[in-house]
Amino acid sequence: MSGEELRGLAEEQAALRRVATLVARGAPPGEVFAAVTEEVGRLLGVHFAGMARFDHGDTVTVLGAWAAAGEQHPLVPGPWPLEGGDLASMIWKTGRPVRIADYDGVPGPIAAFVRDQLGIRSSVASPIVVEGRLWGTLFVHSTQAQRPLPPDTESRLTGFTELVVTALGNAESRAALARLAEEQAALRRVATLVARGVPPEAVFAAIAVEVGQLLPVDSASLCRFDPGGMLTFAAQWGTVAAQFPVGSQWALGGHNLGTLVLETGRPARIDSYADHSSGPLGTSVREAALRSAVATPIYVDGRLWGIIAAGSILEQPLPSDTEARLASFTELMATAVANAETRAALAASRARIVAAADETRRQIERDLHDGTQQRLMSLMLELRAAEATEPGEVNELRDQIERTAQGLGGVVGELREISQGIHPAILSRGGLAPALRALARRSALPVKLDLRATGRLPEQIEVAAYYAVSEALTNAAKHAHASVVHVEFAAHEATVRLAIRDDGVGGADPAQGSGLVGLRDRIEAVGGTLEVTSPARHGTTLLIEIPAGSQNNPGAPEP
Repeated sequence: MSGEELRGLAEEQAALRRVATLVARGAPPGEVFAAVTEEVGRLLGVHFAGMARFDHGDTVTVLGAWAAAGEQHPLVPGPWPLEGGDLASMIWKTGRPVRIADYDGVPGPIAAFVRDQLGIRSSVASPIVVEGRLWGTLFVHSTQAQRPLPPDTESRLTGFTELVVTALGNAESRAALARLAEEQAALRRVATLVARGVPPEAVFAAIAVEVGQLLPVDSASLCRFDPGGMLTFAAQWGTVAAQFPVGSQWALGGHNLGTLVLETGRPARIDSYADHSSGPLGTSVREAALRSAVATPIYVDGRLWGIIAAGSILEQPLPSDTEARLASFTELMATAVANAETRAALAASRARIVAAADETRRQIERDLHDGTQQRLMSLMLELRAAEATEPGEVNELRDQIERTAQGLGGVVGELREISQGIHPAILSRGGLAPALRALARRSALPVKLDLRATGRLPEQIEVAAYYAVSEALTNAAKHAHASVVHVEFAAHEATVRLAIRDDGVGGADPAQGSGLVGLRDRIEAVGGTLEVTSPARHGTTLLIEIPAGSQNNPGAPEP
């Protein structure tokens, strides 16, 4: 091997080593492309060098270019159509290295550009194949008609294409790892919301945002199938939110994602809304400027509940893995919906039980008042009348009648107290404030009231608050050894707040089966919350909040 050949080999190895160092350092692909084109251009002594990527089979885009000193820089990215006999078009057809010795008569827009604008006379290109897929090409140009590129140019380009393939593989691996980390973080954030029992609407909105920011899309939607062939938008993110607001309903039918998923129960995609969409929904999506979209079904307890959809305004279809990535969120959606439905069913069941118990108490109170009490009162009056009409000398009979009348009077009083405990009449007649004052007067412990609410509340709220105070006073008297109980009650526009505090021994634990368990059920049945604080030797505090909302109507009629 001659000295000149040895120098050429050393220069080539040095150039490859410099590029390999960039690849090993994890340099961005763009930096590697620029380095490769410059090293190839200088090493081979050509006038131009460049690298291009094939786009979806019909165009090619230049990613990097280098020009020798004094030459016009050739970077015109494109995309260029793959038409004619130029390097890129021929490599796309054959997948093999290509050489053009003379551009005279070579057809196509790329050939015309390099011949007429750059003065290129001959070229060589080598394919770049990534994991068996034709990814792009590395090429060099010469402007010297009488001096063709050396015969080993194709093989020398191959060493650099292998480094490009390694750089692309490294970049794709890093991108895949980063994408996986982002996806897992998004799923974890949504799963946290689901585990906390956040309302479904908030979970839906969070999923739409996470999907929209995670995937290369311009819109993300969560939709629910409703009776009558309707699709309701439950959450929205992105460019089409204004055209399809949350809560809007659309009739299904025709060729669109909602109809496709409903009919098949499987994921669906539309790669071109301009050519393949119909029906009210499909037409509106096309008018909203979406070009392509993908949807996956959401199943809840085995039934088709709705879809998660994502769309793009770009001409190229969404990536082939979009359906799989959307499916990662459908399980969380299903869990959120199932949890919400279970909680709603439980709350409704609890409310029905409490309402039934309250109605039973009212019925017993009415029966006692209208039946037993009235009958006993009538008997007592009859005895009094008999006492008044008996001869004065029959003292013994008069005394017996007197004792009987007194006993009947005691029974009537006891029945009245029982009926008051079942459902206090004062609560129905006067409202919560008078009923709480009556409780305080009858309490075995001193009670200090702070009532900052006027007017009537919904019946179920008044009953729940009344029995909360009644239970707390009973517990304080029986178990707390307290000296005083403080009761604070306030009703604002949206919330009823009740605080009951004693100075007793504390240590109350709802988990031990105390009356606080039933009290919590009653409060939660009307949508409220009960917080118990009871440190040993520091008394017990019950903090109760019940949503009142628009039901809090001071002018409401008597229940």
